Amino acid sequence: MSKLKALRIVDNFYQTSSFFPMPTILISTLDDEGNTSLGAYSLCFPYYVAGKNYYAMILECRNSSNTAQNLLKRPKCALNFLPDNKKYFKETVRLGYPGDTSKEKMSKVLFSLEESQLSDQADRPKIISEAFQVFECTWMSDLDNALNDKAGSLEGYEPPYRNFNGITSKFGAHFILRVDQILMIDQYRNSIINGVKSNNFPKLPVDYGYRDNTHFWYSSSKKYYSEDVPAPKNISIDTVRYAVDRTDPTVKFTDEACMRLAKVPRVFLKVAIDGCVKWAKENNVTVIGEAEMAIINDKRSKEKR
Repeated sequence: MSKLKALRIVDNFYQTSSFFPMPTILISTLDDEGNTSLGAYSLCFPYYVAGKNYYAMILECRNSSNTAQNLLKRPKCALNFLPDNKKYFKETVRLGYPGDTSKEKMSKVLFSLEESQLSDQADRPKIISEAFQVFECTWMSDLDNALNDKAGSLEGYEPPYRNFNGITSKFGAHFILRVDQILMIDQYRNSIINGVKSNNFPKLPVDYGYRDNTHFWYSSSKKYYSEDVPAPKNISIDTVRYAVDRTDPTVKFTDEACMRLAKVPRVFLKVAIDGCVKWAKENNVTVIGEAEMAIINDKRSKEKR
């Protein structure tokens, strides 16, 4: 007999009917007086990660929250990721408690704030200096006709509701946030560019929601472990050669390049070849060899140079 038993699903099921690990971030927005306001959120995840000409996150929140109301009026925000620090987390919990106005919360804020690094910084909130990573974003209000949603209904919104962006229920909202820039402190930026190791991996707090109405549960970072990726099952060189010769007649692949592509899982082979051809045309390359493949495979090559 299974040890697993059914549990009733209720509102806020991710925290009341389950144990669901989530990130903990502080979102910067601008209030009506042009001052930066900070709100704590966990339901903020990658949304568009590939295949478009931009990348995006999605934020799920109460539509009456200070952050939601600010975004409905002014679309710029910043997602501030803080390191694992008990003092910081306690302040995050305080900033996340509903009820206080932005002015009341920010009057005694612990963190230091600094200007955005983007050219339109006058329209953007400040970012947290203590953050190790910041995503500066813009709410894409044109999606799902969400630009027609207006701030002001603090007691709940009446239908019709949006499907995936803007006011999505009486008390809920979703915001698709285009990532305009990712900022990171040198220690971790360098580790991404040059190779992440356990000793240069950021220590992150992971929270589990208001589980019992009296405590905010979270786990601290202790130690990170890595596990080797399974060895790829190589595709035959003939299969790769057949595919590359029929992709674009103006770009040729050497046998060495085909051997590298043979390590790509078959389901991703066409995407990989198309990406190689796109890179070749952008860089006026007509023959892709082993050296070119090394450059293509290194996504951080421009940053390293």
